[in-house]
Amino acid sequence: MIRKTVVAGQFYPGSKDELSIEIKSLLGKAAHDIDAIGAVSPHAGYIYSGHVAGRVFASMKLKSAYIIMGPNHTGLGEPFGIDTSDSWKTPLGETRIDTALAEKIKKNCKYITADSLSHAHEHSIEVQLPFLQFLQKDFKFVPITISHAGIDIYREIGAAIAKSIKEAELEKDVTIIASSDMTHYESRESARKKDFAAINAILALDEEMLAGSVSSLDISMCGCAPVAIMIASAKALGAKEARLVKYQTSGDVSGDYSSVVGYAGMVIK
Repeated sequence: MIRKTVVAGQFYPGSKDELSIEIKSLLGKAAHDIDAIGAVSPHAGYIYSGHVAGRVFASMKLKSAYIIMGPNHTGLGEPFGIDTSDSWKTPLGETRIDTALAEKIKKNCKYITADSLSHAHEHSIEVQLPFLQFLQKDFKFVPITISHAGIDIYREIGAAIAKSIKEAELEKDVTIIASSDMTHYESRESARKKDFAAINAILALDEEMLAGSVSSLDISMCGCAPVAIMIASAKALGAKEARLVKYQTSGDVSGDYSSVVGYAGMVIK
């Protein structure tokens, strides 16, 4: 079964040639010098967040496998769902799901289940895939939709993902990508203040601080849960440092700073 694109022509160009040209421009000069265990990448339309996502993918060393977690905006399906398709298709081609790693994750975590419905109309994971497809031909990935829960559940899921990676002996060969935008539809000043409270928690590799800041400051960061899980998992895999590679808002593109969405690109190593 192939999961076909649902946002090509909307969030990013629908033709192979146009998409390749845009991604090449968004990546800029790709150093690929950071051996990233984890990353945070935004998921808006490429016109708004693509330069931030591009800096994330340009900075990371390429791996043979990726776990991509994104928030479930639609509310469809299970709270924590691994897609059961064989592969995902975008205008840049077809990429297979790492079914062996997916099975280990399901086995090790009681919260995560096989579920394609939660992915059927979700864009947060799909928009990450063309960057990887442009950069490399031979890789697999595991897509997981993530819903809101408590910090203990985030940590348990993170531990299960780390355990699965270790069992598969992929510690050096996988990067965990958490898909998230930051503050939604506030002034640039308000968004930046709130976003950097969340960013500082990520820089501290503190998933509890992140969840607490998002709650107490009412930060409309849609991917707080995937990021918290990624941090917990990355620490279990030996991560010691996080780095902000780029931050901007939609206002930097639209010119409207009265109501912006924030985007942060981060790598964890």
